[in-house]
Amino acid sequence: MTATIIDGKIIAAEVRAETKQEVEKFVGLYKINPCLAVVLVGENPASQVYVRTKSKMAKEIGMDVEDHIKDTNISEQELIDLISQLNNDKKVNGILVQLPLPEHIDSRVIIDAIDPIKDVDGFHALNVGRNSIGGDLLKKSFVPCTPLGCYLMLKKSIPNLVGMHAVIIGRSNIVGKPMAQLLLEESCTVTTVHSKTKDIEAITKQADILVAAVGRPLIVKANWVKPGAVVIDVGINRVENPEDKSKTMLVGDVDYTDVARIAAAITPVPGGVGPMTIACLLRNTIKAAFSQNQK
Repeated sequence: MTATIIDGKIIAAEVRAETKQEVEKFVGLYKINPCLAVVLVGENPASQVYVRTKSKMAKEIGMDVEDHIKDTNISEQELIDLISQLNNDKKVNGILVQLPLPEHIDSRVIIDAIDPIKDVDGFHALNVGRNSIGGDLLKKSFVPCTPLGCYLMLKKSIPNLVGMHAVIIGRSNIVGKPMAQLLLEESCTVTTVHSKTKDIEAITKQADILVAAVGRPLIVKANWVKPGAVVIDVGINRVENPEDKSKTMLVGDVDYTDVARIAAAITPVPGGVGPMTIACLLRNTIKAAFSQNQK
């Protein structure tokens, strides 16, 4: 068996094309462009790349983007004041604060300072609660972008998820927990494993759907995976290139070469979940714009 590749670049392009149509519809109705405000604190190279890419793709589909680049030494109160300013700015529809923040700033305080109707990252406590309750509240909430992207990729591979056993490796607020909630909403049987779980391999090998989001390079081997499972690899880890030790390379949490031999479908790293995260951010932003402008 050789796994089908779930190509995140192709699916993300489809999501962006659909979002662009929604942007054009919005502009036609309200005669303004939807606007995303991006806040970056410090000079983390990876964060800088993500922010540039997000801004570029937002502009490509007709959104306005406000980049707020702040020095690492900004105080927590100064950052809260900036968030308050963006909350009150009617032309700003979505607010994204790029994580991680410097250690002297409490990320939870900053996230919960964002108006929930502009929280396009889906991390505000109100959105988290609505996602947990599910049902009709999902229409009002914003789902975090990475798990939403994983969900859309899964639906491309398995249109009907009802009754499937999904195992999620990792219990983070950013991926693991919201991913579990999305799959429960689809009537999957969901198991979450983590660093304190005993005999993880025995549990993961039962999964029809395996989502790896633990941040440990190549931890998931073929002996962790049920033959015919669909594997979503959220991990992005930079490691030494074995063929040229002077260089580095990106790998996931899943040993792609090993697992692809037995899985039914698998996401690559890079080119899997990563592109979907940005596409879903844009999707959330246009959803926010329509919600704020309905009369």
